[in-house]
Parts: sequence; structure tokens; C-alpha cells
Amino acid sequence: MSVQQIITLQDIVRALRAAAGEGDGVDLDGDIADVTFSELGYDSIAVLETVGSLERAYGFSLGDEAIQEAQTPGQLLRLAIEATAGVAGLAA
Repeated sequence: MSVQQIITLQDIVRALRAAAGEGDGVDLDGDIADVTFSELGYDSIAVLETVGSLERAYGFSLGDEAIQEAQTPGQLLRLAIEATAGVAGLAA
């Protein structure tokens, strides 16, 4: 995928499902942007695997500090968009 492609919340949901599955009683198709990963049933390892998958797919890198900062899918999305914009700017 090109770093110029815009990452979406659905991309994060797909990466979460691929990395750690979907827990019982968790509806990832709902409005989850501001629901914490722990409330969704995902631990830090699942988030790290999700971020790694997104980094490989979109060609960006988030530092450990940024990953720890992201407590919700919406926060992760914001950080990923900022990172992909930075990579795209370097490639231009």
C-alpha cells in the first residue's frame, strides 16, 4: 500500500481483528473511536501487534511513546494519520 493512502478507523478495526480477534460481547462495528482498548478487551500486546501490522501495511513508524499514548482506536487513528502524513511529506 502507498503511504499516501489515508488510513481509516475501519483499517484499525481490521488490524485489531487480525491481530487479536474479537472478544465475546464486543461489537467492533459500532462507534468505538473513543472506547478504550481495555474496554474493548484488548491488552497492550494486542495493540502492539495491531500497530505493527498497520506500520507494515502503510509504511510508517510510531515510537513507543506514541503507542503508549494511544488508549483508544480514535487516538491511534490520529497518530497513524499524522505518521503517514509525515512519511508522505518525506517522500515528496
